[in-house]
Amino acid sequence: MFRLNLDPEQIPPLVLAYLGDAVYELFVRSYLVSQGSSRVNGIHREAVSMVRATSQAKVLHALEGYLTPDEHRIMKRGRNAKSGHVPRHTEMIDYRLSTGLESLIGFLYAKGDYDRLQEILVFVPKLWDDEEKEGDNHEGKAD
Repeated sequence: MFRLNLDPEQIPPLVLAYLGDAVYELFVRSYLVSQGSSRVNGIHREAVSMVRATSQAKVLHALEGYLTPDEHRIMKRGRNAKSGHVPRHTEMIDYRLSTGLESLIGFLYAKGDYDRLQEILVFVPKLWDDEEKEGDNHEGKAD
């Protein structure tokens, strides 16, 4: 793996988020391909749904009790950073939370803590599976 020659503590949170976004996107794509998906259009649609801000916000909520105090601090730095714009069709809170998650992922990558990064990322598909099961349980039921 490529190693940055920078102190991750000195990298601005939005730069960490930029880096983390790429790492997370690569993880999602790799995961989908490893599941046997072979149609690029389908993989792309599924990847987009997994990397959107609302999905990342849900991941962060599920991970919060699992984070170390340092990781929580880094996540908060990213979450509280002002980025200048929020994409259309995205709630501000989801966007902020997703930026916090991406900052954490970027930080772990920049730090070279690949074992911890892997621990966090392998937790993510379990969340997707649980969410999918919940969706199946609610289909066709009247509220």
